[in-house]
Amino acid sequence: MIVITTPTGQIGGQVLENLLATGESLRVIARDPSTLPIEALSRIEVVHGSHDDPAVVNEAFVGADALFWLAPPDPHAPSVEAAFVGFTRPAAEALKNHDVKRVVGVTALGRGTPWADRAGYVTGSLAMDDLIASTGVSYRALTNPSFMDNIARQAEAINHQGMFFSPIAGERRLPSVATRDIAAAASRLLLDESWSGVEEVPLLGPEDLSFNDMAEIISEVLGKEVRFVQTTFEAYKDRFISFGMSEAMAQGMTDMAWAKNEGLDNGVIRTPENSTPTSFRQWSEAVLKSAVTA
Repeated sequence: MIVITTPTGQIGGQVLENLLATGESLRVIARDPSTLPIEALSRIEVVHGSHDDPAVVNEAFVGADALFWLAPPDPHAPSVEAAFVGFTRPAAEALKNHDVKRVVGVTALGRGTPWADRAGYVTGSLAMDDLIASTGVSYRALTNPSFMDNIARQAEAINHQGMFFSPIAGERRLPSVATRDIAAAASRLLLDESWSGVEEVPLLGPEDLSFNDMAEIISEVLGKEVRFVQTTFEAYKDRFISFGMSEAMAQGMTDMAWAKNEGLDNGVIRTPENSTPTSFRQWSEAVLKSAVTA
């Protein structure tokens, strides 16, 4: 039995889709079961609720062999620690009470770098990993740089202004990964019963690109000029607050961007094993183009 959290989310939904094709016994935790794919309902068990609820995770973990773990975004959390460690604590306690052998989690690059303890969301993610590992389960932390898919959030600005924005310097080359490759890696590990212990699994995409490089690729894919514009960190934070994000979480986003600008995501040496297949150009053609023209 494999338990999937966030089964309607950007990554969790793709994990569910991948695993439905295998015939494995699946159980999902869903706040709103009505949002699950209709064709999946007859093939999965559904536990209704949030995976920060002790009663929900204790029900969901009964008889489970493996768990896909992702702490969902909480823009209104009182602190980054609450959003990651506080959210995960009930599940960590439940893992101690049930014989769940393996956990695969979605987390961030940065451990061991000079910026890891002041990197906002990344700092929270790494603390979450430590909490899960402390339960004694075998754990694979999928450590990710920024998601390519985050660029699609700026589809309207790309379409109407021919621009996208970040406080990270336009010339800094960084890894980035497509969410479909994260889901593919998670699915493989959830199905593989041979691994044990605690390890990080970096997923770096196939190449390091700057935002200026991305702008050039996007321009070629869309057939029109698109420019990257660097904003200030202050403006970046203010924008999140204007959307209703709590002060602490807006600062967490800003601290993460600052750390990435300093080199947080460049600390892992690229290898064939940690280079995932989807290029930014492929992702732009498959995902961004339709988002911009929708």
